[in-house]
Amino acid sequence: MSPSAGDRPTARELGQASMAAVEAGDREAWLALFSDDAVVEDPVGPSLFDPDGTGHRGREAIAAFYDNVIGVNESIRFAIRETYLCGDEVANVGTIRINFATGGAVEVDGVYCYRVSPDGKLGGIRAYWEADRIRSIE
Repeated sequence: MSPSAGDRPTARELGQASMAAVEAGDREAWLALFSDDAVVEDPVGPSLFDPDGTGHRGREAIAAFYDNVIGVNESIRFAIRETYLCGDEVANVGTIRINFATGGAVEVDGVYCYRVSPDGKLGGIRAYWEADRIRSIE
């Protein structure tokens, strides 16, 4: 990731670094992007991954999210069609393809948002997608 003007990365750059680390299966690189008080909401609101809908808060909870949701898959690929950088946040519109370690794959369309924290790290991820719109891929 190359820093933007100044020494602080943009939300777009941090989002791209996050997606690259996930695609590479690099847990440590992904976790290193986050500030100590970051929050991951994927998806936003109550879900199977977050029954209370309050998000995964702090490094320990984010690491557990990686281990239980991201790292268990064979691969995850992002296809971002549009990206909108506004201030310290970016909204990416695209599709995520997940290949399961047990076989099979799914795709889900959504809006994937990243926020820069005051310390120049990733302060939050908010993913907007609907479980009933997940498509099985043959």
